[in-house]
Amino acid sequence: MPALAIDTAHAIDAITGYLQDIVRTSGTDGVVLGLSGGLDSSVMAALAVRALGPGAVKVAYIFDPDSDRDIAANARLMADFLGLELEVMDISDEMRQRGVYAPLFIKLLRLSPVVAKISTGSYRLICGESPFKSTLRDGGGETLRPWYKRLMFNMTMHQVDMGFAERHRFRRQALEAIAKQRNLFLIGAANLSEYEVGWFVKDGIDDLPVQPMTGLFKTQVRQLAKALDLPEPVRAQLPSPDMAKGVSDEFGIGHDYSDIDLVIDGFDRGLSDPEIAALGIAQREIDDIRDLMRLSVWKRQSPHEEPPVSGRFGSSLRR
Repeated sequence: MPALAIDTAHAIDAITGYLQDIVRTSGTDGVVLGLSGGLDSSVMAALAVRALGPGAVKVAYIFDPDSDRDIAANARLMADFLGLELEVMDISDEMRQRGVYAPLFIKLLRLSPVVAKISTGSYRLICGESPFKSTLRDGGGETLRPWYKRLMFNMTMHQVDMGFAERHRFRRQALEAIAKQRNLFLIGAANLSEYEVGWFVKDGIDDLPVQPMTGLFKTQVRQLAKALDLPEPVRAQLPSPDMAKGVSDEFGIGHDYSDIDLVIDGFDRGLSDPEIAALGIAQREIDDIRDLMRLSVWKRQSPHEEPPVSGRFGSSLRR
């Protein structure tokens, strides 16, 4: 995707320098981050090690019964690759006590990935939009209409959304506790693509004050992964929230990251919808991504530090 190509060497230098400054000015002994084994957290961990050395980087893998074993394996692979000790935390009992697994629909989702595909397809057919878009409407205070849409949402996707939120916020709290106890600075690994469409939990692990990669599109984070020579299993995996069988990021959002990035970049360039469509994006996708950006504004109200690099149109990072 030449239009979104960045100077990876410059990006790596800027982010590593930023991390060094954070540790120096905060008076901490290093950084801590959640290492899920996914691409974003793996890239962030690699950048932190490059900036500070393995002795000043703490990583934690926080899981429950719905976590993907392949992603867990990649967390271990990355920790070994970077020479880091991986702290493993099982939050299953805590989530069980909070009733995360209790709803019937959640129990059905845990049976097979097919359940997620059938239920999502049915919801789209009946309600005219993705479950994710409905969660944005609901979270923003909109009353879902008509009545059958609201009923279906409350019986199904609302339970999923609440479970995601509970786990993401608890993971953040667990990492904040580690940071406080060990005099470390907590950093996040969210990217610009998921931030712009609202694919994160407000006040959760991907909504931290300091997230050095929120200026970079997902496709640009992939470029960093290649430049950093991360292990192939990490670079090739499907992006996932790691909390439900059969639910990848792109399945949940309803769009491929490559399309999301092209559309948002097209908006940044001031392109018309027909000009964006000429890049190979259907008009319905352009409309839906625009809707997701608008409906998720309420999620982007938490205070965040300006990221050290930007991969948006017009930035010096773009090739």
